[in-house]
Amino acid sequence: MIRFQEVPRPARVGAALVGVAGMLALAGCSTTPAAEAESTTDTSASAAPSASASSTGSATTDAAASGSAYVDGSYTAEGSYSTPESVEQISVTVTLADDVITAVEVTGDPQKSESKEYQSKFIGGISDVVVGKSIDEISVDRVAGSSLTSSGFNQAIEEIKSEAAA
Repeated sequence: MIRFQEVPRPARVGAALVGVAGMLALAGCSTTPAAEAESTTDTSASAAPSASASSTGSATTDAAASGSAYVDGSYTAEGSYSTPESVEQISVTVTLADDVITAVEVTGDPQKSESKEYQSKFIGGISDVVVGKSIDEISVDRVAGSSLTSSGFNQAIEEIKSEAAA
């Protein structure tokens, strides 16, 4: 089975924009021999981004063909949550294979000492809770005594699901 690396969204958008720019350049061409020569050059230039976009499309098609709802790869998203003293942020990175979380990493930058304690507990226990489970089946409630951090984690997971959707 061939696996494709997830192409970051900015690269996919860039490839699409290059393809659109090439089509716009072609739309303004006249039928003079010189314009036909330019058209040939422009067409070959836009063929490369199309090929790149096809590769991404194949990864999506492979995910859909295998019954996966998400494209395999690593994804990162930010989540935030409110404490009585502050609004805290965490960064969540998950690796997906066949819709299953195979690895998770959570990092934070706590603003308050109490948040530091709870984020640390959450980070230490989250792997045991989500690794090996389908991304669609997880909804973290409380991890190692930390309940507020869970809402930021769940928020990041929802963003990751939308980015990874096949």
